[in-house]
Amino acid sequence: MQPARSLFCIRKAVAMKIYTKTGDTGETGLFAGPRVAKDDLRIEAYGTVDELNAFLGVSRAACLPQEVDSVVERIQHTLLSLGAELATPNPVEAGTAFVNETQLNWLERTIDEQDQQLAPLRQFILPAGTPAASALHVARGVCRRAERRVVSLQKQPGNESVTGPLQYLNRLGDLLFVLARRANSLVGQVDVVWDKPSTDTNPL
Repeated sequence: MQPARSLFCIRKAVAMKIYTKTGDTGETGLFAGPRVAKDDLRIEAYGTVDELNAFLGVSRAACLPQEVDSVVERIQHTLLSLGAELATPNPVEAGTAFVNETQLNWLERTIDEQDQQLAPLRQFILPAGTPAASALHVARGVCRRAERRVVSLQKQPGNESVTGPLQYLNRLGDLLFVLARRANSLVGQVDVVWDKPSTDTNPL
């Protein structure tokens, strides 16, 4: 019984309140770093990754096909580690560096595996289809915004360490596009092809 009791004591000791009031002045603390304004580019970067993760949760709640759901679940777990890396000014020193060739290779391999199950894409398509697939398209858009935030962060002196997260988000945006198509395909929903409006058509 003693080990279980000790574990309970440890968990009780590290329990934290949801609110701390320390951010009431518009600042927050980076992991192993200084306090910065909540609109700091680093906060924008990992905050957008958090938003992306939430939209992935929405897509799963909309009943993704199991084959796609298992991939999205793995991505969700990974994004927490990615967010921790972005939240740390010196991730290598702090032990939060996460993105490496293993994660990038998995993304590329998964893109290829899922894309091989789809009809070749020869036209632009709309972000549409089932609720679950549409939610993945929204997540894809948020992923691209997170990528842009990291690009802005990388331009600041001393932030060259975000190269790994930038590469990960770039690959992930491609994967989410493929997964959205796959989510539609697995339930028999065809891609909605873009019907380019004619400039001669009277919109009224």
